[in-house]
Amino acid sequence: MIPDFESDPRLLGQSRRFVAQLNQCQALGIRVEAAAHRQLIMALPYSEAIVGDTETGVVHGGAITTLMDTASGTVVLCSLDQPELCPTLDLRVDYMRAARPGEPVYAFAQTYRVAHDIIFTRCQAWQKEPELVVAHCVATFMRIGRQATPDWFWDIIENGEDVA
Repeated sequence: MIPDFESDPRLLGQSRRFVAQLNQCQALGIRVEAAAHRQLIMALPYSEAIVGDTETGVVHGGAITTLMDTASGTVVLCSLDQPELCPTLDLRVDYMRAARPGEPVYAFAQTYRVAHDIIFTRCQAWQKEPELVVAHCVATFMRIGRQATPDWFWDIIENGEDVA
């Protein structure tokens, strides 16, 4: 079940600016819909770029994995006092059903534990009805600290222009 939550404007802006820096998200049209402390919703619009079977138009599993990995990684930014880049250590995706053609895919990610060196997240993807899960995943991210990322990157995330 996807909780109803109010988006935090600061976290939403940071999340959108972060995703705007990711080339694969730009190519697929992935966008952040809502962001709050330890939770986030993203959308993957349907397009020819995400079709896995040209005869049926079914969404490719790789596009769904990209959506879920990005949502899980971005919710990490919504979980820390100070943003830091945290690469994916492990991502396990279970596919429940094929994503229907012609419809966007949504992902809800949440952080359920922040440890000193590792952050743990879970995510589920759906279309139209959150109860009809397309896939779900759990992921772990390694904390490498803010100093491991160039200052210009953080300037964009924290102070850049808002991205819709």
